Amino acid sequence: MQDPDIRTLVRTWMSGWTVSRGSAEPVDQPWGWSIDVGAPTEVGRHVLPEPTEAEVRKLVENTTAPTTWLKVFAEDAVVRPWLDERWRLDVPGYLMTVPLAPERPVAPAGYTVTSWERGGVLRTLVRTEDGHLAARGQAGLAGPAAVADQIVTAPEHRRRGLGALVMRTLQSAAHERGARTGVLVGTPDGQALYAALGWTTHAEMTSTVLDPTGPRANTPQP
Repeated sequence: MQDPDIRTLVRTWMSGWTVSRGSAEPVDQPWGWSIDVGAPTEVGRHVLPEPTEAEVRKLVENTTAPTTWLKVFAEDAVVRPWLDERWRLDVPGYLMTVPLAPERPVAPAGYTVTSWERGGVLRTLVRTEDGHLAARGQAGLAGPAAVADQIVTAPEHRRRGLGALVMRTLQSAAHERGARTGVLVGTPDGQALYAALGWTTHAEMTSTVLDPTGPRANTPQP
């Protein structure tokens, strides 16, 4: 697809993410969107695709509910000075896309793959021959896009191509259902895997949570 503007791309990511997580629909705000999540570790989130210092500082000052997250599409080094001591920085994220195509990935010897769809969410499960979890992932369908989410490989099964297997299986399943673009926000480790699979990075995302018990967000950590 043509390279979209960042606001459109972030909106697409949120559309599939909310399907994947079963959260509320995003609510338009002057600076972006708010989402009610209701998870034990995330009561809600504010998403800012094109943040300004004034907007972030105002949100930081006015937010009082613990486990509220800010997803700010700017580098950590830029955002950190805008936060106060109540906010804890998480690892950065990377907004990425890939054109979807039909694939027929094959599981390595000793593993089996199961895939299914329910409620607009594609899921892939990789297990050992004795049924142990080896890797998993899911993707929320959002019209012409599929948003990959919660891609995990068990530590004892890493470096065996299982993450790539999960991604390629989800990508193919999404293409079969009419999606033509894959979208995700990956961790630094995930970014390397996805880049090797043909994904393109469009923007960095700072992720921070209101956590009064955590370290100061604007203090460099060792």
